Amino acid sequence: MTVALTRTKAEQAFPELFEVAAPRLPGGAATAEARKAAIGAFVSLGLPHRRIEEWKYTDLRSALKEALPPAVGTTTPVTQGQLDTALAELAAVDAHRVVLVDGAYRPELSAVDAADVAVTSLAAALAEGSTDPLTSARVPGQEAVVALNTAFLTDGAVVRVAEGARPAKPLLLVFVRASREPRLVTVRNRLDIGAGAQATVIEAHVALPDAAPGQANALTEVHISKGASLVHPKCTLEGAGATHLGSWLATIGAGATYQPFQVSAGTGLVRNHLAATFAGEGGKIDVAACFLGRDGEHIDTTLVIDHAVPGCVSRELVKGVLAGRARGIFQGKVIVRPDAQKTDGKQMAQALMLSEEAEFDSKPELEIFADDVVCGHGSTAAQLDEDMLFYLRSRGIPLTQARALLIESFVGEVFDKLENERLREALWAIARARLAGLIG
Repeated sequence: MTVALTRTKAEQAFPELFEVAAPRLPGGAATAEARKAAIGAFVSLGLPHRRIEEWKYTDLRSALKEALPPAVGTTTPVTQGQLDTALAELAAVDAHRVVLVDGAYRPELSAVDAADVAVTSLAAALAEGSTDPLTSARVPGQEAVVALNTAFLTDGAVVRVAEGARPAKPLLLVFVRASREPRLVTVRNRLDIGAGAQATVIEAHVALPDAAPGQANALTEVHISKGASLVHPKCTLEGAGATHLGSWLATIGAGATYQPFQVSAGTGLVRNHLAATFAGEGGKIDVAACFLGRDGEHIDTTLVIDHAVPGCVSRELVKGVLAGRARGIFQGKVIVRPDAQKTDGKQMAQALMLSEEAEFDSKPELEIFADDVVCGHGSTAAQLDEDMLFYLRSRGIPLTQARALLIESFVGEVFDKLENERLREALWAIARARLAGLIG
């Protein structure tokens, strides 16, 4: 027997909003057809819900009470000072900048002067007739979210790092929500790292203090060529009432290294989904993530690492601190294909619970179809060690400071993964400021 699910208010509204917005979205006839196909796919799929295994702990059908109008053609004024305030300590990092405000590229706030890094606006690429950025994304388990992204996207960054390049400075992609009206902001990015190149690309998803709570759908495709290396930090700080759906789709070439790093805090609902596939032998991925939740915040970190070829290494380290009624989720799947011998894959997820009402759901998975592998996973959740607190207090350290020391020591291991000292210090400062709010 087939059970028909009643469409929610949001599911019914998205197609209606698309019909109104479609004439103002960028791209030519081919792009318009791709968008129509995507919204049609969404109508068939609906919003992900708990009956779908990948969304067991994040029921988007229940969480999204309404569909917000898409941000199309908004021109909210933003000054460099406001932008720096929203970026907090990241503003002091010496980096090339590409800024999008409410999903639209703002050249007056951007500055890229590296000869070996080419950055173009996705909207400009679509205006020239390119539909590849709309049709190439395939993220298992994310079909409905990707369909909405394809239908509504307004802009994004297309980044190409030349073969063998070593850019002296990181590239900072800033996505700032500024509208005082609740809006859906939809962006898509593409990062192409040439063979033998080494680059750092930072994503910062932030909001101005007076911006209205909104919804964000951001997808980034990452292609790392043979022998290349990419450090890819992401910071999500969009406000207590905001929803952020982030999708990363990465392809890792032979002998290439990918280092994703995520910090999520101060956002009502966050789901960061990373799907990475090894396309050549000798590749490595080293994932590190930190989530800090308070009140009723919901933070979901979902990772799928596909060892499709032999001799690759994957590492996953996820740590979270939860206070109040916050909920943290870790879903980590490592797939080892039948021919992927000599695979080395390990994952660890740990949560520190500061409240009896906080919740941590962890689902580490290994799907192994080869026999010559070294794989393992682990997961823990615990409260602060009372013996350690007593030890610190017995040496004259006040309770609040003792708690802070223990918590910072717990999450600090994640930040040690970042080799760029200035970037590490900036993200750690942001995290410590958020931790202060959790500790109280």
